[in-house]
Amino acid sequence: MSRRTEEVSKERPVHLTTVKEIILENFMSYEYARIPLRDGLNLIVGPNGAGKSSVLLAISVAFGQAYTERSRKLSDLIRRGKEIARVSLVFDNSAKAGKRPIAYSKSDTFMLSRYLRKDGSYWFEADYREIDKSEVVRLLKEFGINPDNLLIIMHQGMIEELGAVTPQERLRMVEEAVGFSEYRQRILLAEQELGGLIGEESSLHQLIDNANQALEYWKQVYARYQEKRRLVEHRDLLAKELLWSTESKLSKSLQGVQEKIKAKSRALDDLKSQQTEVAGDADQTRQTLLDKQVELRKLYYALVRAEAEKAKDEAARSSYASIKEDLRGLSETVDELLAGGPAKSVKRLRELVDYISGKASSSEEDAGRRKGELDREVSSLQPEISRNEELVARTMESHISFRVKSEVLTYRIKVTESDLRDLERSAREYGAELEKLASELDGAGPRIETLRQPYEVSEELKLVSAHIQKMQDVPDDAEKIYNDYSGSIEELKVKLAQLQDNKKAMLAELESRKAVWRGAMDNLIGSIDPAYQTVLSAADASGFVKFEEGADIEDAGIALYVGFRGGSPTTLDPFTQSGGERSVALMAFILSLQGRIVSPLRAMDEFDIHMDPKNREAMFKMILSQLKQREASQYLVITPSILTVFDRSAHVITVQAVHGSSEVRELK
Repeated sequence: MSRRTEEVSKERPVHLTTVKEIILENFMSYEYARIPLRDGLNLIVGPNGAGKSSVLLAISVAFGQAYTERSRKLSDLIRRGKEIARVSLVFDNSAKAGKRPIAYSKSDTFMLSRYLRKDGSYWFEADYREIDKSEVVRLLKEFGINPDNLLIIMHQGMIEELGAVTPQERLRMVEEAVGFSEYRQRILLAEQELGGLIGEESSLHQLIDNANQALEYWKQVYARYQEKRRLVEHRDLLAKELLWSTESKLSKSLQGVQEKIKAKSRALDDLKSQQTEVAGDADQTRQTLLDKQVELRKLYYALVRAEAEKAKDEAARSSYASIKEDLRGLSETVDELLAGGPAKSVKRLRELVDYISGKASSSEEDAGRRKGELDREVSSLQPEISRNEELVARTMESHISFRVKSEVLTYRIKVTESDLRDLERSAREYGAELEKLASELDGAGPRIETLRQPYEVSEELKLVSAHIQKMQDVPDDAEKIYNDYSGSIEELKVKLAQLQDNKKAMLAELESRKAVWRGAMDNLIGSIDPAYQTVLSAADASGFVKFEEGADIEDAGIALYVGFRGGSPTTLDPFTQSGGERSVALMAFILSLQGRIVSPLRAMDEFDIHMDPKNREAMFKMILSQLKQREASQYLVITPSILTVFDRSAHVITVQAVHGSSEVRELK
C-alpha cells in the first residue's frame, strides 16, 4: 500500500456497529412494528403501497433528517389519529477487540430514538436519555454515516437525482462516502487560510502604505514638535535665566543699595559731625560777635560822648568867644565909661569885665584844651571803632557763614536721611522681591551665570514664547504618535515578513495537501474504475470513471462514461442515455464504491425501477457478489420486484398492508 493510501486509511473512522433492529410506533402506516436487520444484505420486498419505503424514511428520520421526499413536515409522518410517533434504531454495541463502538454506553445494544409530535416538536433519546441533535450528528459522523449522501442512503426516486448531479457534486459525495472529506476540508481550510493570508498581506501592504503616508505627515509634525520642544526647553532655560538674572540684578541692586546705605550712613555721620563742629563755631562766632558788638557800642558811646563833649566844648568855646566878643564891646564901653564915667563904678565894672573876660579866656582855653583832648580821643576812638567794626563785620560774616554752613549741613543731613530712608526702603523692596523669588529659585536648579539684564532675557523669552504660541497646533504626544507609527511600521514589516513566510509555507502546505488529495483520488479512481467496468460488462456495457481535475478543488469532479451495446462510452447525463441505462451506470458506480465506503449501513430504495428484467437480475447478482466480499457491511435494499437470484445469504423481510396498517414478516 502506498504512503498516500496509508494516509487515507488513517483518515477513516473505525466503524464496528450495525443496526440490529428498527422499531416503529405510530409512524406513517405502521402502528407498531419491529424490523430486525442483519449484517450483509437485508432485502425488503412487498407490493407498492405496503409501506416498504417508510422503513428507509424512518431510518433517515432517526438519523436527524428534517426534510423528506414525501413530506415537508415531520408532523405529517405521524400515524393518522395519533399525537406522537417514535422511531428507534437498535445498534449492536457488543465489545469488539475489548472496545465498544459507543464507548459511553455499557450495554451490548444502544438505542437511538426520535419522537415526533403533532405540534411539530420533536426530541431525541439515547438509551432513554434525552440528547441534542448535535450529539446525534456527532455519533453518526463517528460512524461515517450521512443520511443526506445519496451514495449511503438513496430514497425512492433518487437514482435520477444522483444521475443529474454535476461531476463536482458527485466528487463531494464520493469523498464523504469513502472518508476523504477531511482532505477536501484540509485543502479548503488551507485555501481559506491562504486567502486570509493573502488578504492580510494586501491589508498589511495597504496598512504600511497608509502608515508610511501618516508617518510622513507625523514626521513633519514631529520635526515641528522637536523644534517646539527645543523652543520650550530654550524658553524654560530663558525663564530660569530670567529668574537668575533678576536675582542677580536684585542682589547687585541690593548690594549696591546696601553699600550706598553704608556710604550714606558714613556721610550722614560726617555731616552730623560737621554740623556739630559748625554749630560750635557758629556759637563761638556769635559770642564773639556779641562781645565785639558790646565793645563797639561802648566805643560808639565813648565817641558819642567825646563828640558830645566836643560839641559842648565847642559850644562853650563859641559861647566864651561870644562872651569875649561881648566883653570886648563891653570893655570898649567900659573904656569909654572910664574915659567919662565914675571911676569907682567903672573900675568895678572893669574888674568884673576883666574877671569875666579872664574867666571866659580861661574857660575858652580849657575848652580848647579839652577839644584837643577830645579830638585826640575821637581820633583814637575812630580807628578803634573802625577796627571793631571790621572785626564785627568779619565776625558777622564768619557767624553767617557758619550759620549758612549749619543750615546747609542741616539740609544735607535731611536730604541724606531722606536718601538713606529711600535706600533702606529700596533695600527692603529688593529683599522682599528676592524673598519672593526664593521658592522659584529653589525649583530653578543650579545657578545660571548670565551677563544679560533681565529685560534682555525677557525680550528673548517673549520672542521664543511667540514662536511656541505659533506651534499650538502641534500635539504634545506628537513624539509618541511618531514613534508609535515608526514602531507600528516596523512591527507591520516584521509581521509582513512573517506573514509572507507563512504564506510561502501555506502554499507549500496547500500543494502538499493537494498532492495527498490527488494521490488519494488517483488511488481511489484506480481502484473503482476496474470494478465499474466489470459491473458494466455484466450489463453488456462499457465505460470508465474519470477524475477531472480543475484549476481549483471546487472545479474538480468525477465524470462517468458509459456506452451500451458496443457503443463508444460517452458522458453520463440526463439527456444522452435512457433512464434504465443511467440506472445501470449509476448502480455500477455505486457498486464499484462499496469496497471504499466507510459507512457500515448503506440503503437503496427501488434503484431498479427503470431497469429491464435482464439488467435488474444482473445488478442483483453484482450486489450479491459485492456483499459476499464485504460481509462486515450492512445493506438495505428495497424493491417491489420478484427476484429469483437471491440465495440464503440475503435476509428477506416482507411488508404487507393489513387493514390499513403495515406489517412485516421475516423470511427464515
